[in-house]
Amino acid sequence: MKDKFVYRYSLEDAIKDNERDLWRESHKLNCDCARAIERAIDAHYQDNRLNECAKGLIDEYGFARVNWVLANTIQQKSDDGRFSKDNREWAKNFWIPKEEGNWQFCVDSHPGLTDLFINQARQAYKDLGLFDNSHCTEEQNYEDHLLIIKGVSLKDEYKTPENQLFYATDGNGCKPNSLGTKVFGFHVADGEKGYYRRSSIEGVIDAQYIPDWAQENLEKLLNGEELNSDPPMGMSQ
Repeated sequence: MKDKFVYRYSLEDAIKDNERDLWRESHKLNCDCARAIERAIDAHYQDNRLNECAKGLIDEYGFARVNWVLANTIQQKSDDGRFSKDNREWAKNFWIPKEEGNWQFCVDSHPGLTDLFINQARQAYKDLGLFDNSHCTEEQNYEDHLLIIKGVSLKDEYKTPENQLFYATDGNGCKPNSLGTKVFGFHVADGEKGYYRRSSIEGVIDAQYIPDWAQENLEKLLNGEELNSDPPMGMSQ
């Protein structure tokens, strides 16, 4: 189920784009995920503490859906002070269309326990060691720059710092005020070409955070040279 698409738009948008089935399937899995989180909390709350249980749900449903459900839960219960201020701020980063059915994939466990579960899920994501906005410069023109792809835009199996590094070659999305959104280029880890929407990009990576292997790969790729067959091993920041 972790590979299933998380539909991030409204039912109205889905109907307009002839994607009602995608919306329906995603909504059902959101609800299943919320119920699974409730069962996990019930099963792992013992002796006034919540034992670790988020990783199993993440393995089953994926980071994208678990985070989507948890952010929706806080947004639905935005006035509940039992959610930490830090987690309430975190939930604001998710744009979830306001629809009547959103309550259906709201986790209904005790808010204090749900907050502890959210802490576990966020820590699991943090443990991935991904680049984020704190590693970016203020440069807004992406063309001919090494970019950081947002972790949420990558499938779970590709959520690594190595896979986040993408060199932009062209595309209307490179310019901040352009009507176009596509940014074309290639991944420096393996040279694979492709494109991302501008909304999927964290920003231009600050030179001080570029790993040595990435700089070497980039120079080879720009010079038309082949990369070594061995994959990059971690970051050397």
